[in-house]
Amino acid sequence: MRETEESVIRLAERAAGNLARPEAYLEQAGGGYVVRRGPDRRLRPAMRLDEAAFRELVLGPGLKPRPGGGWSLASRAQSPSPPAGLPGIIEGERLVVEAARLVRKRANLGESPLAWLARRKDSDGMAWLSARELAAGEKLRVDFYRSGLIGRMTMDWSGQPRGSGGRGRGGDPAERAVAAKTRVQKALEAVGPELSPMLERICFLGSALEAAERDLGIPRRTGKVVLKLALQRLAAHYRIS
Repeated sequence: MRETEESVIRLAERAAGNLARPEAYLEQAGGGYVVRRGPDRRLRPAMRLDEAAFRELVLGPGLKPRPGGGWSLASRAQSPSPPAGLPGIIEGERLVVEAARLVRKRANLGESPLAWLARRKDSDGMAWLSARELAAGEKLRVDFYRSGLIGRMTMDWSGQPRGSGGRGRGGDPAERAVAAKTRVQKALEAVGPELSPMLERICFLGSALEAAERDLGIPRRTGKVVLKLALQRLAAHYRIS
C-alpha cells in the first residue's frame, strides 16, 4: 500500500475515534472538513480532514446526516430491533461517494456488534470498548467487506493472492479486493491464532458475543476479555493511538 494511502486511512481512523464520542460530529469547513466534539461551535475543532479522508469515512464505518447539519457516525444510529435470525441487518439507505459527490444507496443500517458493545457500560460506568478498540475493529470489518470474502470464514489464507503493489485507491476493483485481503490477513496474523477467531466471528460474521463464546468453547462472560485483548493488538497493528 502506498504511503499516501496509509496516511489517509490513519487520518480517517483517528476521525472515527473522535466521532465515536456521544455528541461529536463532522461538518464541512472551507475546503475540507472538521470534527467537532459537541454543539458548542466556539470550541476549537478536534481535528481537520481533507476530501480523501472524508471519503474513507464514508466507505467505513459510514456517515449519516445529522439533524443540525453535518454528519455523525452511522454506527451510532438508533435503529429498531432487527428481524429474528438476522442480527444487525436493517435495510435502509446510506450516503456514499460517487463521482466526487454524496449519493444515497441501499445498505445495512444495523448497528454492528462492536458498536453495540462500545455503548455498553460496566458496573463502574466505563464503556466496554474504548474508541481506539472500536475504530480498530471497524477498520478490520470494512476491509473484510472490501475483500469480497463476505459469507465465509477466513481461517485458511493459504490460497489467497498477494498484492502486487497495486495502483492505490484508483486501481482496478479486483486489485483493491486483493489489497484488502492482504490487509485482513496481516491484521489477523498480528493478532495471533489464539485471538483472531474471536475477531472473525464478531467483525466478519456479526455474531453476538454470547454466540461467539459458545462457538469457540470459551467460558461465558470471558469473551469480552478475549475480544478486548484482540482489539488492543489490532489497534497496535494499525498504529491507532
